[in-house]
Amino acid sequence: MILYKCKNVSIMSSNQSAVKVPAQVSVLLPLPLKETFDYTCDFAPVGTLVKVPFGARKSYGIVWKGKGTYPSKKCKPVFEVFENVCLPEVSLKFIEWVSEYTMTSPGQILKMVLPLPEAFDMKRKSTLKLLNFTPIGTPQKPQLSMDQWAAAEDIKRSLESGGFQTFLLEGVTGSGKTEVYFDAIENVLASKGQALVLLPEIALTAQWLQRFEARFGFRPALWHSETKKSEKKQTLKALMEGQVPVVVGARSSLFLPFSDLKLVIVDEEHDGSYKQEEGVIYNARDMAIVRARLSGATCVLASATPSLETELNARVGKYRELHLMDRYGGAHMPDVHLIDLRKEKVAKQTWLSEPLREAMKTTLNRGEQVMLFLNRRGYAPLVVCQGCGERVMCPHCSLPLVYHKFHAQLLCHHCGAKGRLPDSCPKCQERDTYSPYGPGVERIYEEVQAFLPEARCALLSSDHMTNSKTVFEQIKAIQDHEVDILIGTQIMAKGHHFPLLTLVGIVDGDATLSGSDLRASEKAFQLLHQVSGRSGREKHKGQVLLQTHMPEHPVMKALVDQDRGEFFALESDQRLIHGFPPYGRLAALIISGMRKDEVEKFARHLARTFPLTQKADLLGPTPAPIPLLRGQYRWRLLLRTSKEVAPQPLLKKWLAQTSVPHFLKLQIDIDPYNFY
Repeated sequence: MILYKCKNVSIMSSNQSAVKVPAQVSVLLPLPLKETFDYTCDFAPVGTLVKVPFGARKSYGIVWKGKGTYPSKKCKPVFEVFENVCLPEVSLKFIEWVSEYTMTSPGQILKMVLPLPEAFDMKRKSTLKLLNFTPIGTPQKPQLSMDQWAAAEDIKRSLESGGFQTFLLEGVTGSGKTEVYFDAIENVLASKGQALVLLPEIALTAQWLQRFEARFGFRPALWHSETKKSEKKQTLKALMEGQVPVVVGARSSLFLPFSDLKLVIVDEEHDGSYKQEEGVIYNARDMAIVRARLSGATCVLASATPSLETELNARVGKYRELHLMDRYGGAHMPDVHLIDLRKEKVAKQTWLSEPLREAMKTTLNRGEQVMLFLNRRGYAPLVVCQGCGERVMCPHCSLPLVYHKFHAQLLCHHCGAKGRLPDSCPKCQERDTYSPYGPGVERIYEEVQAFLPEARCALLSSDHMTNSKTVFEQIKAIQDHEVDILIGTQIMAKGHHFPLLTLVGIVDGDATLSGSDLRASEKAFQLLHQVSGRSGREKHKGQVLLQTHMPEHPVMKALVDQDRGEFFALESDQRLIHGFPPYGRLAALIISGMRKDEVEKFARHLARTFPLTQKADLLGPTPAPIPLLRGQYRWRLLLRTSKEVAPQPLLKKWLAQTSVPHFLKLQIDIDPYNFY
């Protein structure tokens, strides 16, 4: 790497002495600012990393295209140019594309593309070590089934052609989708290209990494929130030099500056974790397809329960469909049975019905494992005064605090506020009247220990599995049959393979079916189907017992019949009638601020300035479903257009008519996924 100080350019003529004329470059800084900044410097190609003065501090940036209009005599000189550090052209295009699509500044995108530029600064003390991707031992390549082989061959042909193509790799849970895209990664490694695998949950990486290392003999580079900063610097530097063959990570890894990206895998493509809700708001699944297209790479979307958007794109031929119809190794799908809680009464302060309890005992007697699923962290979702009905609320959000008995605290799952259970009710002044209401996973754990005291239980939620190490240890304990009963949230709903797990009990199948979310039914079906898929993945046939108060609901019927096509058709009809995705497009505007009246006033003003057009209609303004969040009052507007009309130009025209007061925040969410 070459570091040099910038100099002025000397221009000589026969009639003149040397005149120093500074060259001018525009620099994009990794800041939420709309414009670039002009500096003087010798020539540096677009995309080159530089260090520049910015106010009273020094900042890293990259040379951007074009030149500004700021007088060159007033421009400050660039401090340093990192001549050998230049972002690939595809990264520059990606910055522009994402910026335009999400309606955020390109500097914010640059911050994700080049998150740790100091890794390239040789003047800083560095402890970076060389990464090693040399295979060790003999790779364990399994025999593919005919369906797997056919799917792998289709992806291989796409890789060999060198052109962009998107595949939907759809298969029932346990059908071996991972082995299919592992085969694709093998082809990329043979061609000396690079592959990226996106996983929705950090918890999924432990077992996934075991399989990867067994298959390829080396560990891929990791990139997620728990990866150490020093390791990220190491990966970033090696990635730019083309030394990293495979990266596996969370959604942020999508923006890394790959030098030769050939394959992008989005595992569990339907998962809501791919949606970034803060800062730059984007869906990593959709951006992954764009990233692959810009690179001329192959993109594989893998899921047992594809999103409706992906399903429709496959049906109209935009994506190539690959189907894995059966479970790998001859395993059978589990039988799903509903337990109607309107008929099967449970004892007071318990939540497991008698049929579920009996099935658990029978399963344990066979030496097999049980999983109880409840997507609700903590001990109880709220605490209520038995004297007056007062709830203990979060001081910063319009939500009740969740009682975490095992940690002896009340916690808000949205803002992180913590507290202790009050001795007396502030409303009625009565003492010791607060009582937990409803079950969380901790309460189910307590109930199981009471009626099956000899069983070895494990509690699996983000509160109790706080880092990759604890996740790995817990996964290994389950695999080694040191655990009889798993009690967990959605952290265990997908991606995991436990050979002895044959019974899944879903404590509250109705939990995700209510609310204002237009995707509620779709999300519920996907989650419950994925949970059900943990059962009976090898030689022992599995069963699923699903407790519900709504056995007649279409989601419940589709789960019992194991007919995703039936559910897709019904849900699609409802979306089509209302012009909602995937048959229409949405853009949400969220106005937030400290004063409730000011937020409402501006939201209504913004609605009045909406330009009349046949291309779009406006829904709202209304208070957000969670009207107070992290101390901010919130109102929402929803712009709806047809599938053929992009909302961004309409939004730009509309928002250009007014300015947002400095004490309010306007957030734009293109293609919103959640509606809280």
